[in-house]
Amino acid sequence: MPLARVRHEYRGQVLLESRSPAEPLPLLSRWLAQAMRAGLLEPNAMTLATVDARGRPRARMVLLKRVDEHGFTFYTNRRSAKARELGRRPEAALVMWWPELHRQVRVEGRVHALTEREADAYFATRPRGAQLGAWASPQSRVVPSRAALDRSLERASARFAGRSVERPPHWGGYRLDPRVIEFWQGRPDRMHDRLRYARSGARWTRVRLAP
Repeated sequence: MPLARVRHEYRGQVLLESRSPAEPLPLLSRWLAQAMRAGLLEPNAMTLATVDARGRPRARMVLLKRVDEHGFTFYTNRRSAKARELGRRPEAALVMWWPELHRQVRVEGRVHALTEREADAYFATRPRGAQLGAWASPQSRVVPSRAALDRSLERASARFAGRSVERPPHWGGYRLDPRVIEFWQGRPDRMHDRLRYARSGARWTRVRLAP
C-alpha cells in the first residue's frame, strides 16, 4: 500500500476545558496512569529533541523516570551526544505518544543536570545488567565491532564481581523544567483536541489550539 494511503481514523475521548484542570500536571499524571493500566509497551518512552553545535535538530528516544512539580527526569551517559548538546544549549523538547489511546503530549523547557546524590539514588535501583552496561558502553562513540562491546561488558562484569556496581562518574540525570505542555487527543475527521498550557512564573494559562 502506498504511504499516501496509510490512514487511521482517531476516535479518542473528548478533551474539553471544562473537564481539564487549571494546571497540566494532574492531567499528565492521569494520562500516564491510563497508559500504564492499558499495558502499553514502554508507556514512559518519549522523544527527546536537542540542538547540536551548528543549530541542527537531533532527536532520540529516552525513558521518563520521574515527573513532578519540578519537571521531567531522565538519565543518560553524560558523554553522550545528547548530554554534550544539552551542555552547550540546555533547552529541549519532549514528545510522548500513545497511539492505542490516540494521545500525544508535547513538552518544551530548560534542562538542568541532577545532583550526584540524585543520580546515585536512581542508579542503585537499576538492574545489575544495566548498571554494568553504563560502564561498558562509550555511548554515541564509534566502536570497532559488537565483539568489542561484548568484551567491554565482560571487563566490567569482572571488575565488579562479587560486589555492588557503583555509578560511573560519567553517568547521571537531567530534569526538564517545562514552560509549555500541550495535550493532543485524536478525534474523528482530523478535528483533534489540542490544549496547550504555558507557564509564566508560577502561573499556568490554558488555551485551545486548532488541529
